[in-house]
Amino acid sequence: MIECKDISFRYSNAIEPTLNKVSFSLHNGGVLAVVGPSGGGKSTLLRVIAGLETPYEGTLSINNKVVFNVNNNVKPENRGIGMLFQDYALFPHMTVKKNIEYGIDHLPKKERKQRLDEVLELVALGGYEKRYPHELSGGQQQRIALARALAPKPKLLLLDEPFSNLDTHLLKKVRDDLFNIIRKTNITTIMVTHNPEDAKAEADKIISIVDGRIDREVMNMKD
Repeated sequence: MIECKDISFRYSNAIEPTLNKVSFSLHNGGVLAVVGPSGGGKSTLLRVIAGLETPYEGTLSINNKVVFNVNNNVKPENRGIGMLFQDYALFPHMTVKKNIEYGIDHLPKKERKQRLDEVLELVALGGYEKRYPHELSGGQQQRIALARALAPKPKLLLLDEPFSNLDTHLLKKVRDDLFNIIRKTNITTIMVTHNPEDAKAEADKIISIVDGRIDREVMNMKD
């Protein structure tokens, strides 16, 4: 579960806050879509949750553990969060194996190999360990990026515009494949998207952020 209460954030060169008393909660295993116009604060919210930006007020809890308040600010690497970026952010000079192992290189070799095999099977790319990102399709690159994000067994997954680089005719299949994997893991997920169809198709709850405030919050009854 994630709970965000009265989170406010302002960039150093800004007069108005980018996030203004943002509050929401999401149950374990749920999918939240964050929509709204460009510049409204959607991606900033993800960065705040990840610990990449620091609010000036509010409380943020993940699985009932406070990761931010005025007295406490847990480092990003200790929050138990996985991120899937818009451009996938795979290391081009590393094989699939090395990309996935990047976040679990602290594990013993045997355990690391076991986890690598698990996530490759999960994303249906077993046998691709020795390939490089440029040898993969866009959809395969995205699944490898997802495997890397899931490898450390995070409590929360953040997706920042994950489908914005895809051609329209590929989007639905890639989106369905990605969320089939996410549902299998039952990981709590927050997705920022500019596309209302992504939100309607996959989210349990949708919030709209306009000018740094939650303008609307609805439960989504998917077909």
